[in-house]
Amino acid sequence: MSEWGPDIERTMPDARESKGRAAEGQKILVTGATGQQGGAVARLLLQRGHHVRALTRKPEGAPAQALRQAGAEVVAGDFGDRAAVERAAKGVHAAFLVATPYEKGPQEETRTGIAALDGFRAAGVPYIVYSSVSDADRKTGIPHFDSKALIEEHLRGLGSDYSIVAPVFFMENFFAPWTAGGFPRGVLATGIASDRKLQVIPLSDIAEFLTLALEEPATFRGKRTNIASDSLTPVELARAIAEAAGAKLSYQAIPIEEVRKQNADFAAMYDWFNRVGYSADIAGLKRSYPQVHWHSFPTWAAAQPWSRVFQASRPA
Repeated sequence: MSEWGPDIERTMPDARESKGRAAEGQKILVTGATGQQGGAVARLLLQRGHHVRALTRKPEGAPAQALRQAGAEVVAGDFGDRAAVERAAKGVHAAFLVATPYEKGPQEETRTGIAALDGFRAAGVPYIVYSSVSDADRKTGIPHFDSKALIEEHLRGLGSDYSIVAPVFFMENFFAPWTAGGFPRGVLATGIASDRKLQVIPLSDIAEFLTLALEEPATFRGKRTNIASDSLTPVELARAIAEAAGAKLSYQAIPIEEVRKQNADFAAMYDWFNRVGYSADIAGLKRSYPQVHWHSFPTWAAAQPWSRVFQASRPA
């Protein structure tokens, strides 16, 4: 869950070859192509020799221009415009869908996600890969998890072949204002209990797995896969960031009641983290999908530009 964090293009590893993958040169529609997930997937698909049709609301923006220069076919469209989605999806071998609740809320995420799926179906897309969130199918009661569960339900009943890839907490969330806001004061503060493990994954690993799912429909068709790269307590996360940044950082658990005063959705998420938590099989994923780099959190953290968040709020 994230639309924040540093640009991952510079840290994206070179793609590894995968046995039995789909032939190069497949035509693949990537939605959200100028966002972080969609952009990472689009770039990796281009690197691997596929024809990428990148759907974006801002075809003249800098991210879209960069994709165009990298070889993507950039097309304008919004999930709310069913006709535009259907036109963009015509003639592709597969389509990738990612939707977000962070612009207009979870209900709008569900509505637009379902509209996009209907556009794919009308266009005759034979295979759809949807990026959801880990454990959204477990009736978590978290609004921005439940919104994705409804999209998943619609996808399963659509009649098209599909795969659902469900990432856990993004490592890039530690650059978001709601986690990094206390870094200049030497504090990481969230609603997670200090001794509770949190499963995490970087955008680069997500992009690799999504690309694998798009390339190998025979392997992933009909499957729902929770994906994670590492699992640490908040205290361990703070320690890894501090070591990577060369700075002091301690962890502070915020009472759920205090979080709820600011954001009921996040309060529900943190409460669920403390009571239940993600259930990705990290060891099994590493055994089954060695093509993915599966970064540990300390390894990922060591490559990040932490100075910008540690210094962001310091007085001049």
